[in-house]
Amino acid sequence: MEHTFEELKKKTVAQLREIASGIDHEAVKGYTQLNKDHLLKAVCTALGIDMHEHHISHEVHKSEIKKLIKDLKKKRDEALAAKNRADLKFVHKKIHHYKRALRRAAT
Repeated sequence: MEHTFEELKKKTVAQLREIASGIDHEAVKGYTQLNKDHLLKAVCTALGIDMHEHHISHEVHKSEIKKLIKDLKKKRDEALAAKNRADLKFVHKKIHHYKRALRRAAT
């Protein structure tokens, strides 16, 4: 039976020990004495499962967003020169939104 890291992480210690009992590998020796963290690592090593939780990246085009930010900064400068507070507030919010989107995509 194929296991994934997410599936194994949700299992109890007793369930992990049951899985480890059926595995003949150096990593799971002494599985009855291991706590959940160590047992999870040992089972993943024995089964060859990648233990990292992968971040699901949403398709973000950084170059397009940076171009939008650059254009908004030009509009911000125009709004400052014209002393138009409503446009300035709107542009600041949009710049903030796009910068946050870039940061979220980077993690």
